[in-house]
Amino acid sequence: METTLDSIRDIKIYQPRRGYRFSVDALLLYSFVDIPRAARIADLGAGSGIVGLLLARKYPGAEVVLFELQDSLASLARKNISLNCLDGRVTVIRADIRDISSLEMADKGCNRTASGGRELRGFDIVVSNPPFRRERSGRISHDEERAIARHEIKLKLHELIIAADYLLRPKGRFFLIHHPERLMELMRLTDKRRMEIKRLRFIHSDARTEAKMVIAEIAKHGRAGLKVERPFYIYDDSGRYSDEMREIYGG
Repeated sequence: METTLDSIRDIKIYQPRRGYRFSVDALLLYSFVDIPRAARIADLGAGSGIVGLLLARKYPGAEVVLFELQDSLASLARKNISLNCLDGRVTVIRADIRDISSLEMADKGCNRTASGGRELRGFDIVVSNPPFRRERSGRISHDEERAIARHEIKLKLHELIIAADYLLRPKGRFFLIHHPERLMELMRLTDKRRMEIKRLRFIHSDARTEAKMVIAEIAKHGRAGLKVERPFYIYDDSGRYSDEMREIYGG
């Protein structure tokens, strides 16, 4: 695979030159995670590892597990862990996210897997920047990596919610970025699993445009009560990155 070496904040990362590359979505998701402490963090659909690696820096004592389906991206994530000297604290499990929750029935309550006996429940934080589009909506990329990352070919929204619920400890938090048009669907799915949306922030290109993304903080077995934060604008009136966006990039 032909790659590029890029850097963001204090992270260096190899990415496919022509395959799936992280975008501003990943940085917005990372910045939205703000609970005071976390011992265990999981990233579902980690790609080359950008969100999980940034969170490993934000929470220096945390164990971070990156779940990724595609072999090529999982291999890059392992390479990026070593590149950033995070071996031992950040690990990759190449797995189909849809299979994580099946352990609940197959193991009859056992929380271990074949992945070195790793504990797969009790995470404080689960994050995901999942495919936004339904499988038959919009134009699907001819590049397989991009197609799987952007369309629900290998993972549907309800399957992602099930996996996050399985991994989280009670009162643990799930952070998700998605399209606003899927928000009501997200609310219905989380309600079915006794997960409560606690915080939302809508992302706009600028003050003149409608929201293009929404980020949600979801509590497992959380109490009712929703906070909608002020809008986030990627660009200011002059067309440059907003102060808040520049801060996310590290100034």
